[in-house]
Amino acid sequence: MKRYRLSNGIRVVAEPLTSFRSVSFGIWVKTGSRNEQPETNGISHFIEHMLFKGTEKYSAREIAEIFDGIGGNVNAFTAKEYTCYYAKVLDEHLPMAVEVLADMFYRSLYADVEMDKEKNVIYEEIAMYEDTPDDLVHDLVAKAAYGTHALGYPILGTQDNLERFAAEDLRRYLEDYYVADEIVISVAGHLIDGAEELLEQHFGRIPLPGSHAPLDSPEFLGDTIFHQKKTEQNHICLSFPGCSHRDRDLYAMVLLNNALGGGMSSRLFQEIRENRGMAYSVYSYHSAHTDSGLLTIYIGTAPKQTKKVLDLTLDILSNMRDSGLTDSELSKGKEQLKGSLILSLESTASRMNRLGKNELVTGEHPSLDDMIQRIEAVTMEGVQQLAGRILNHPSALSMVGESDHDIADWRNDCIVLSDSAQQAAGK
Repeated sequence: MKRYRLSNGIRVVAEPLTSFRSVSFGIWVKTGSRNEQPETNGISHFIEHMLFKGTEKYSAREIAEIFDGIGGNVNAFTAKEYTCYYAKVLDEHLPMAVEVLADMFYRSLYADVEMDKEKNVIYEEIAMYEDTPDDLVHDLVAKAAYGTHALGYPILGTQDNLERFAAEDLRRYLEDYYVADEIVISVAGHLIDGAEELLEQHFGRIPLPGSHAPLDSPEFLGDTIFHQKKTEQNHICLSFPGCSHRDRDLYAMVLLNNALGGGMSSRLFQEIRENRGMAYSVYSYHSAHTDSGLLTIYIGTAPKQTKKVLDLTLDILSNMRDSGLTDSELSKGKEQLKGSLILSLESTASRMNRLGKNELVTGEHPSLDDMIQRIEAVTMEGVQQLAGRILNHPSALSMVGESDHDIADWRNDCIVLSDSAQQAAGK
Protein backbone atom coordinates (compact mmCIF):
# COMPACT_ATOMS: atom_id res chain seq x y z
CA MET A 1 0.00 0.00 0.00
CA LYS A 2 1.22 3.49 -0.83
CA ARG A 3 0.04 6.78 0.70
CA TYR A 4 0.90 10.23 -0.62
CA ARG A 5 -0.60 13.64 -1.39
CA LEU A 6 -1.21 15.32 -4.71
CA SER A 7 0.09 18.85 -5.28
CA ASN A 8 -3.15 20.41 -4.02
CA GLY A 9 -3.21 18.32 -0.83
CA ILE A 10 -5.67 15.57 -1.79
CA ARG A 11 -4.66 12.28 -0.14
CA VAL A 12 -4.14 9.17 -2.25
CA VAL A 13 -4.12 5.61 -0.95
CA ALA A 14 -3.20 2.96 -3.50
CA GLU A 15 -2.89 -0.81 -3.24
CA PRO A 16 -1.26 -2.50 -6.27
CA LEU A 17 -2.57 -6.02 -6.95
CA THR A 18 -0.59 -7.47 -9.80
CA SER A 19 -2.60 -10.70 -10.02
CA PHE A 20 -5.81 -8.78 -10.85
CA ARG A 21 -6.86 -7.39 -14.24
CA SER A 22 -9.43 -4.97 -12.83
CA VAL A 23 -8.95 -1.75 -10.89
CA SER A 24 -11.38 0.05 -8.58
CA PHE A 25 -11.07 3.81 -8.18
CA GLY A 26 -12.94 5.98 -5.68
CA ILE A 27 -13.17 9.65 -4.72
CA TRP A 28 -14.18 10.00 -1.07
CA VAL A 29 -15.36 13.31 0.38
CA LYS A 30 -15.83 13.71 4.11
CA THR A 31 -19.22 15.33 3.90
CA GLY A 32 -22.75 13.97 4.09
CA SER A 33 -26.07 14.72 5.74
CA ARG A 34 -24.28 15.32 9.06
CA ASN A 35 -22.67 18.46 7.61
CA GLU A 36 -26.00 19.98 6.59
CA GLN A 37 -28.36 22.47 8.22
CA PRO A 38 -32.14 22.06 8.39
CA GLU A 39 -32.53 24.31 5.34
CA THR A 40 -29.81 22.48 3.37
CA ASN A 41 -30.72 18.91 4.35
CA GLY A 42 -30.46 16.77 1.22
CA ILE A 43 -27.92 18.92 -0.62
CA SER A 44 -25.07 16.38 -0.29
CA HIS A 45 -27.22 13.70 -1.91
CA PHE A 46 -28.45 16.13 -4.59
CA ILE A 47 -24.87 17.06 -5.52
CA GLU A 48 -24.02 13.36 -5.79
CA HIS A 49 -26.82 13.00 -8.35
CA MET A 50 -25.91 16.17 -10.26
CA LEU A 51 -22.30 15.12 -10.86
CA PHE A 52 -23.67 12.57 -13.33
CA LYS A 53 -25.82 15.08 -15.22
CA GLY A 54 -23.30 16.63 -17.59
CA THR A 55 -20.01 18.51 -17.67
CA GLU A 56 -18.31 21.02 -19.94
CA LYS A 57 -17.07 18.09 -22.04
CA TYR A 58 -19.56 15.24 -21.62
CA SER A 59 -23.35 15.04 -21.53
CA ALA A 60 -25.08 12.74 -19.02
CA ARG A 61 -25.73 10.28 -21.85
CA GLU A 62 -22.10 10.34 -22.96
CA ILE A 63 -20.90 9.62 -19.42
CA ALA A 64 -23.14 6.54 -19.30
CA GLU A 65 -22.12 5.43 -22.79
CA ILE A 66 -18.40 5.75 -22.04
CA PHE A 67 -18.54 3.38 -19.08
CA ASP A 68 -20.88 0.99 -20.85
CA GLY A 69 -18.54 1.05 -23.83
CA ILE A 70 -15.51 -0.02 -21.79
CA GLY A 71 -17.40 -2.66 -19.80
CA GLY A 72 -17.00 -0.75 -16.55
CA ASN A 73 -19.22 0.30 -13.66
CA VAL A 74 -19.60 3.83 -12.33
CA ASN A 75 -21.77 4.93 -9.43
CA ALA A 76 -21.87 6.95 -6.21
CA PHE A 77 -23.49 7.01 -2.78
CA THR A 78 -24.07 9.47 0.04
CA ALA A 79 -23.89 8.50 3.72
CA LYS A 80 -24.23 10.37 7.00
CA GLU A 81 -20.58 11.43 7.10
CA TYR A 82 -19.16 10.97 3.61
CA THR A 83 -19.89 10.81 -0.12
CA CYS A 84 -18.16 8.48 -2.58
CA TYR A 85 -17.89 8.47 -6.37
CA TYR A 86 -16.39 5.29 -7.77
CA ALA A 87 -15.71 3.19 -10.84
CA LYS A 88 -14.46 -0.33 -11.54
CA VAL A 89 -12.85 -0.98 -14.93
CA LEU A 90 -10.27 -3.14 -16.66
CA ASP A 91 -6.76 -1.90 -15.94
CA GLU A 92 -6.29 -0.65 -19.53
CA HIS A 93 -9.31 1.65 -19.15
CA LEU A 94 -8.18 3.37 -15.94
CA PRO A 95 -7.03 6.53 -17.82
CA MET A 96 -10.50 6.98 -19.31
CA ALA A 97 -12.24 6.36 -15.97
CA VAL A 98 -10.01 8.84 -14.15
CA GLU A 99 -10.42 11.49 -16.85
CA VAL A 100 -14.22 11.25 -16.91
CA LEU A 101 -14.62 11.16 -13.11
CA ALA A 102 -12.30 14.16 -12.76
CA ASP A 103 -14.38 16.06 -15.31
CA MET A 104 -17.52 15.20 -13.36
CA PHE A 105 -15.88 16.17 -10.07
CA TYR A 106 -14.48 19.53 -11.16
CA ARG A 107 -16.49 20.67 -14.17
CA SER A 108 -20.12 19.62 -13.76
CA LEU A 109 -22.48 22.23 -15.19
CA TYR A 110 -25.50 22.12 -12.80
CA ALA A 111 -27.71 23.25 -15.69
CA ASP A 112 -31.19 24.37 -14.65
CA VAL A 113 -32.97 21.92 -16.95
CA GLU A 114 -30.94 19.00 -15.59
CA MET A 115 -31.47 20.14 -11.99
CA ASP A 116 -35.24 20.25 -12.51
CA LYS A 117 -35.24 16.73 -13.98
CA GLU A 118 -33.06 15.35 -11.20
CA LYS A 119 -35.19 16.97 -8.51
CA ASN A 120 -38.13 14.99 -9.88
CA VAL A 121 -36.02 11.83 -9.78
CA ILE A 122 -35.26 12.43 -6.10
CA TYR A 123 -38.91 13.29 -5.35
CA GLU A 124 -39.70 9.82 -6.66
CA GLU A 125 -36.86 8.35 -4.59
CA ILE A 126 -38.27 9.99 -1.46
CA ALA A 127 -41.77 8.77 -2.33
CA MET A 128 -40.47 5.23 -2.87
CA TYR A 129 -38.76 5.40 0.51
CA GLU A 130 -41.93 6.67 2.18
CA ASP A 131 -43.83 3.76 0.61
CA THR A 132 -41.34 1.25 2.03
CA PRO A 133 -42.02 1.15 5.78
CA ASP A 134 -39.18 -1.27 6.53
CA ASP A 135 -36.80 1.37 5.14
CA LEU A 136 -38.52 4.45 6.54
CA VAL A 137 -38.47 3.15 10.12
CA HIS A 138 -34.65 3.25 10.17
CA ASP A 139 -34.58 6.98 9.37
CA LEU A 140 -37.16 7.56 12.07
CA VAL A 141 -35.16 5.75 14.75
CA ALA A 142 -32.13 7.95 13.96
CA LYS A 143 -34.36 10.96 14.58
CA ALA A 144 -35.64 9.34 17.79
CA ALA A 145 -32.04 8.79 18.90
CA TYR A 146 -30.54 12.15 17.92
CA GLY A 147 -33.48 14.57 17.68
CA THR A 148 -32.58 17.80 15.87
CA HIS A 149 -28.88 16.93 15.60
CA ALA A 150 -27.77 16.49 11.98
CA LEU A 151 -27.12 12.76 12.51
CA GLY A 152 -30.90 12.47 12.78
CA TYR A 153 -31.48 14.02 9.34
CA PRO A 154 -32.56 11.81 6.41
CA ILE A 155 -29.85 11.52 3.76
CA LEU A 156 -32.36 12.11 0.95
CA GLY A 157 -33.44 15.43 2.45
CA THR A 158 -36.91 16.91 2.01
CA GLN A 159 -38.99 17.86 -0.98
CA ASP A 160 -39.33 21.45 0.26
CA ASN A 161 -35.56 21.85 0.44
CA LEU A 162 -35.02 20.30 -2.98
CA GLU A 163 -37.52 22.67 -4.56
CA ARG A 164 -35.48 25.63 -3.27
CA PHE A 165 -32.01 24.46 -4.28
CA ALA A 166 -30.40 26.46 -7.08
CA ALA A 167 -27.05 26.01 -8.84
CA GLU A 168 -25.42 28.68 -6.68
CA ASP A 169 -26.44 26.76 -3.52
CA LEU A 170 -24.67 23.65 -4.81
CA ARG A 171 -21.55 25.59 -5.82
CA ARG A 172 -21.43 27.31 -2.42
CA TYR A 173 -21.68 23.96 -0.62
CA LEU A 174 -18.95 22.52 -2.84
CA GLU A 175 -16.67 25.45 -2.03
CA ASP A 176 -17.26 24.97 1.69
CA TYR A 177 -17.01 21.18 1.92
CA TYR A 178 -15.29 19.73 -1.16
CA VAL A 179 -11.88 20.84 0.08
CA ALA A 180 -8.54 19.09 -0.29
CA ASP A 181 -8.08 18.20 3.37
CA GLU A 182 -11.40 16.32 3.31
CA ILE A 183 -10.90 14.38 0.05
CA VAL A 184 -9.29 10.97 -0.39
CA ILE A 185 -8.67 9.07 -3.62
CA SER A 186 -8.40 5.31 -3.14
CA VAL A 187 -7.27 2.87 -5.82
CA ALA A 188 -6.97 -0.91 -5.64
CA GLY A 189 -6.15 -3.40 -8.36
CA HIS A 190 -3.74 -3.66 -11.27
CA LEU A 191 -2.22 -0.19 -11.46
CA ILE A 192 -0.87 0.70 -14.88
CA ASP A 193 2.48 2.44 -15.33
CA GLY A 194 2.09 6.18 -14.79
CA ALA A 195 -0.92 5.90 -12.46
CA GLU A 196 0.52 8.50 -10.07
CA GLU A 197 1.09 10.98 -12.90
CA LEU A 198 -2.43 10.28 -14.16
CA LEU A 199 -3.99 11.20 -10.82
CA GLU A 200 -1.79 14.29 -10.47
CA GLN A 201 -2.72 15.46 -13.96
CA HIS A 202 -6.47 15.19 -13.44
CA PHE A 203 -6.92 15.81 -9.70
CA GLY A 204 -3.82 17.54 -8.35
CA ARG A 205 -3.63 20.73 -10.37
CA ILE A 206 -6.81 22.46 -9.19
CA PRO A 207 -6.55 24.13 -5.76
CA LEU A 208 -9.23 23.22 -3.23
CA PRO A 209 -8.54 25.46 -0.21
CA GLY A 210 -10.46 25.47 3.04
CA SER A 211 -11.32 23.10 5.88
CA HIS A 212 -14.39 21.83 7.72
CA ALA A 213 -15.70 23.49 10.83
CA PRO A 214 -15.56 21.19 13.89
CA LEU A 215 -18.57 18.92 14.28
CA ASP A 216 -20.71 19.07 17.41
CA SER A 217 -21.16 15.72 19.13
CA PRO A 218 -24.70 14.36 19.42
CA GLU A 219 -26.60 13.59 22.59
CA PHE A 220 -28.48 10.29 22.63
CA LEU A 221 -32.09 11.19 23.47
CA GLY A 222 -33.92 7.86 23.48
CA ASP A 223 -37.21 9.30 22.21
CA THR A 224 -40.08 7.43 20.57
CA ILE A 225 -41.49 8.25 17.11
CA PHE A 226 -44.62 6.70 15.66
CA HIS A 227 -45.42 7.17 11.95
CA GLN A 228 -49.00 6.33 11.04
CA LYS A 229 -49.34 4.42 7.79
CA LYS A 230 -51.66 1.73 6.46
CA THR A 231 -49.59 -1.45 6.72
CA GLU A 232 -50.17 -5.14 7.35
CA GLN A 233 -47.29 -5.26 9.86
CA ASN A 234 -45.85 -2.99 12.48
CA HIS A 235 -42.29 -2.12 11.51
CA ILE A 236 -40.21 -1.43 14.61
CA CYS A 237 -36.68 -0.27 15.37
CA LEU A 238 -35.00 -0.09 18.77
CA SER A 239 -31.66 1.70 19.03
CA PHE A 240 -29.07 1.94 21.80
CA PRO A 241 -25.90 4.06 21.99
CA GLY A 242 -23.10 2.27 20.14
CA CYS A 243 -19.39 2.75 19.43
CA SER A 244 -17.57 5.33 17.34
CA HIS A 245 -15.02 4.42 14.68
CA ARG A 246 -12.21 4.94 17.19
CA ASP A 247 -13.84 3.24 20.18
CA ARG A 248 -11.57 0.59 21.70
CA ASP A 249 -14.65 -1.63 22.07
CA LEU A 250 -15.56 -1.55 18.37
CA TYR A 251 -14.58 -5.17 17.71
CA ALA A 252 -16.42 -6.26 20.86
CA MET A 253 -19.45 -4.41 19.53
CA VAL A 254 -19.26 -6.26 16.21
CA LEU A 255 -19.18 -9.58 18.06
CA LEU A 256 -22.03 -8.53 20.37
CA ASN A 257 -24.18 -7.53 17.40
CA ASN A 258 -23.36 -10.74 15.57
CA ALA A 259 -24.65 -12.83 18.48
CA LEU A 260 -27.68 -10.60 19.03
CA GLY A 261 -29.11 -10.35 15.52
CA GLY A 262 -26.34 -10.44 12.93
CA GLY A 263 -27.23 -13.75 11.27
CA MET A 264 -29.53 -16.75 11.10
CA SER A 265 -27.99 -18.35 14.18
CA SER A 266 -28.33 -15.16 16.26
CA ARG A 267 -30.53 -15.01 19.37
CA LEU A 268 -33.15 -12.69 17.90
CA PHE A 269 -33.55 -14.73 14.72
CA GLN A 270 -33.62 -18.07 16.46
CA GLU A 271 -36.00 -17.08 19.25
CA ILE A 272 -38.41 -14.71 17.48
CA ARG A 273 -38.54 -16.26 14.02
CA GLU A 274 -37.48 -19.88 14.32
CA ASN A 275 -38.79 -20.83 17.79
CA ARG A 276 -41.86 -18.56 17.98
CA GLY A 277 -42.69 -17.84 14.31
CA MET A 278 -43.54 -14.25 15.24
CA ALA A 279 -41.62 -12.42 12.49
CA TYR A 280 -40.31 -13.01 9.00
CA SER A 281 -37.62 -10.32 9.21
CA VAL A 282 -35.72 -9.68 12.44
CA TYR A 283 -32.10 -8.57 12.69
CA SER A 284 -29.68 -6.11 14.29
CA TYR A 285 -26.83 -3.97 12.99
CA HIS A 286 -24.27 -1.47 14.28
CA SER A 287 -23.61 1.95 12.73
CA ALA A 288 -20.36 3.69 13.71
CA HIS A 289 -19.82 7.43 13.33
CA THR A 290 -16.93 9.77 14.07
CA ASP A 291 -17.93 10.32 17.69
CA SER A 292 -20.93 8.08 18.29
CA GLY A 293 -22.74 4.99 17.08
CA LEU A 294 -26.02 3.10 17.19
CA LEU A 295 -26.86 -0.53 17.84
CA THR A 296 -30.21 -1.03 16.13
CA ILE A 297 -32.74 -3.88 16.13
CA TYR A 298 -35.38 -4.19 13.41
CA ILE A 299 -38.54 -6.33 13.68
CA GLY A 300 -41.53 -6.60 11.37
CA THR A 301 -44.50 -8.27 13.04
CA ALA A 302 -48.30 -8.34 13.19
CA PRO A 303 -49.99 -5.71 15.38
CA LYS A 304 -51.62 -8.36 17.59
CA GLN A 305 -48.22 -9.70 18.69
CA THR A 306 -46.23 -6.46 18.78
CA LYS A 307 -46.14 -6.07 22.55
CA LYS A 308 -45.25 -9.73 23.02
CA VAL A 309 -42.40 -9.43 20.51
CA LEU A 310 -41.08 -6.29 22.20
CA ASP A 311 -41.22 -7.97 25.60
CA LEU A 312 -39.42 -10.99 24.19
CA THR A 313 -36.77 -8.73 22.64
CA LEU A 314 -36.18 -7.06 26.00
CA ASP A 315 -35.85 -10.47 27.65
CA ILE A 316 -33.15 -11.40 25.11
CA LEU A 317 -31.37 -8.08 25.67
CA SER A 318 -31.57 -8.43 29.45
CA ASN A 319 -30.12 -11.92 29.32
CA MET A 320 -27.28 -10.74 27.10
CA ARG A 321 -26.61 -7.80 29.42
CA ASP A 322 -26.60 -9.95 32.56
CA SER A 323 -24.90 -13.11 31.26
CA GLY A 324 -22.92 -12.02 28.21
CA LEU A 325 -22.16 -14.38 25.34
CA THR A 326 -21.61 -18.10 25.46
CA ASP A 327 -18.22 -19.58 24.59
CA SER A 328 -19.72 -20.86 21.35
CA GLU A 329 -21.14 -17.46 20.37
CA LEU A 330 -17.83 -15.71 20.98
CA SER A 331 -15.80 -18.31 19.10
CA LYS A 332 -18.22 -18.53 16.19
CA GLY A 333 -18.44 -14.73 15.96
CA LYS A 334 -14.69 -14.38 15.76
CA GLU A 335 -14.47 -16.95 12.97
CA GLN A 336 -17.27 -15.26 11.03
CA LEU A 337 -15.63 -11.85 11.35
CA LYS A 338 -12.25 -13.16 10.29
CA GLY A 339 -13.83 -15.00 7.36
CA SER A 340 -15.63 -11.90 6.11
CA LEU A 341 -12.43 -9.86 6.32
CA ILE A 342 -10.40 -12.41 4.39
CA LEU A 343 -13.08 -12.97 1.74
CA SER A 344 -13.34 -9.21 1.16
CA LEU A 345 -9.71 -9.19 0.04
CA GLU A 346 -10.75 -11.07 -3.10
CA SER A 347 -12.54 -7.99 -4.48
CA THR A 348 -10.81 -4.83 -5.73
CA ALA A 349 -13.99 -2.88 -4.91
CA SER A 350 -13.94 -4.07 -1.29
CA ARG A 351 -10.26 -3.20 -0.96
CA MET A 352 -10.84 0.24 -2.47
CA ASN A 353 -13.72 0.84 -0.06
CA ARG A 354 -11.66 -0.23 2.95
CA LEU A 355 -8.73 1.98 1.93
CA GLY A 356 -10.91 5.04 1.32
CA LYS A 357 -12.98 4.75 4.50
CA ASN A 358 -9.97 4.02 6.71
CA GLU A 359 -8.03 7.00 5.39
CA LEU A 360 -10.99 9.35 5.55
CA VAL A 361 -12.33 8.34 8.95
CA THR A 362 -9.31 7.34 11.06
CA GLY A 363 -6.19 7.80 8.93
CA GLU A 364 -5.11 4.30 10.01
CA HIS A 365 -4.65 1.18 7.89
CA PRO A 366 -4.26 -1.89 10.08
CA SER A 367 -2.99 -4.96 8.28
CA LEU A 368 -5.05 -8.14 8.07
CA ASP A 369 -2.84 -9.67 10.78
CA ASP A 370 -3.42 -6.62 12.99
CA MET A 371 -7.20 -6.88 12.58
CA ILE A 372 -7.22 -10.60 13.28
CA GLN A 373 -5.13 -9.95 16.39
CA ARG A 374 -7.63 -7.34 17.58
CA ILE A 375 -10.51 -9.73 16.97
CA GLU A 376 -8.80 -12.52 18.89
CA ALA A 377 -8.05 -10.11 21.76
CA VAL A 378 -11.77 -9.57 22.49
CA THR A 379 -12.67 -11.36 25.72
CA MET A 380 -15.92 -12.62 27.17
CA GLU A 381 -15.57 -10.08 29.98
CA GLY A 382 -15.03 -7.26 27.50
CA VAL A 383 -18.20 -8.07 25.57
CA GLN A 384 -20.26 -8.37 28.76
CA GLN A 385 -18.98 -5.04 30.08
CA LEU A 386 -19.90 -3.43 26.76
CA ALA A 387 -23.35 -5.03 26.86
CA GLY A 388 -23.88 -3.70 30.36
CA ARG A 389 -22.76 -0.24 29.30
CA ILE A 390 -25.10 0.13 26.35
CA LEU A 391 -28.08 -2.08 27.18
CA ASN A 392 -28.67 -0.37 30.54
CA HIS A 393 -29.36 2.79 28.56
CA PRO A 394 -32.97 3.63 27.60
CA SER A 395 -33.54 2.87 23.92
CA ALA A 396 -34.79 5.02 21.09
CA LEU A 397 -37.84 3.52 19.41
CA SER A 398 -39.57 4.07 16.08
CA MET A 399 -42.57 2.33 14.59
CA VAL A 400 -44.45 2.54 11.29
CA GLY A 401 -47.97 1.09 11.42
CA GLU A 402 -51.66 1.87 11.56
CA SER A 403 -51.96 2.51 15.28
CA ASP A 404 -49.69 3.35 18.17
CA HIS A 405 -51.96 1.38 20.51
CA ASP A 406 -49.51 -1.53 20.42
CA ILE A 407 -46.65 0.56 21.83
CA ALA A 408 -48.56 3.18 23.82
CA ASP A 409 -48.44 1.19 27.03
CA TRP A 410 -44.85 0.29 26.34
CA ARG A 411 -43.69 3.83 25.72
CA ASN A 412 -45.99 6.69 26.68
CA ASP A 413 -44.05 9.56 25.12
CA CYS A 414 -44.73 8.80 21.44
CA ILE A 415 -44.37 11.54 18.86
CA VAL A 416 -47.17 10.87 16.39
CA LEU A 417 -46.51 11.72 12.74
CA SER A 418 -49.33 10.81 10.37
CA ASP A 419 -48.65 10.53 6.65
CA SER A 420 -50.25 13.93 6.09
CA ALA A 421 -48.27 15.53 8.94
CA GLN A 422 -45.08 13.97 7.62
CA GLN A 423 -45.67 15.41 4.16
CA ALA A 424 -46.65 18.80 5.54
CA ALA A 425 -43.45 18.88 7.55
CA GLY A 426 -41.48 17.99 4.43
CA LYS A 427 -40.00 14.90 6.09
